[in-house]
Amino acid sequence: MDKVIAIDGPSASGKSTLARNLSEALHIPYINTGSMFRATAWAAARRNIAWDDEKALENMLRTLTMEYRQSAAGDFELFCDDTFPGEELRSTEIAAGASKVGTLLSVRAELKRLQQQMSKIGWIVMEGRDIGTVIFPEAQFKFFVTASPMERARRRLAQEGDKAGGSLEEVAAAIAERDRQDSTRAVAPLKPAEDAELVDNSNMTYEETFNYIYNKVKDAVL
Repeated sequence: MDKVIAIDGPSASGKSTLARNLSEALHIPYINTGSMFRATAWAAARRNIAWDDEKALENMLRTLTMEYRQSAAGDFELFCDDTFPGEELRSTEIAAGASKVGTLLSVRAELKRLQQQMSKIGWIVMEGRDIGTVIFPEAQFKFFVTASPMERARRRLAQEGDKAGGSLEEVAAAIAERDRQDSTRAVAPLKPAEDAELVDNSNMTYEETFNYIYNKVKDAVL
């Protein structure tokens, strides 16, 4: 089995914070696959490559250096061609680009190759939407972290305020629609792996969710 803690789930489920903090507690790398799709869009924009030019994107990814490096603060940060994109990856424009490049089969195949290579360094925490089903079907631990759309909307509004994009009901509706799109797409749909443990944290605090998963994996990793 692969020495991977796979954490899948929909947007605003808290999986990114959970994965990042697990990596810190376990002293192992944290890989955010969503950032890799954003980095692909970011790198393409810097090279004037259109986000729907599948062949050019495929060729770019075959030569692009993309890796997670540990910073002086101990965090694992994504470097792309020896550059740290940082907050640029979180812009609305790059997020839109990531959604476009993520629909291309050859892009997903190249990123899958890069993601699988990252496991060769030893234990890793990897989060996304298809880690346990597509990237690492043999992961030693698989969790599918979720919560109701309304609860995820509350969290997003608490975190982002006006930037969340509307009222509680509007944000919840947008989240539910994103879930529908992700779960019905033809390529790598959002769904729990058959052997994944479903963790619905609608009525759990963050600390309860973290401790539950940490206690499941710590003996194997530490």
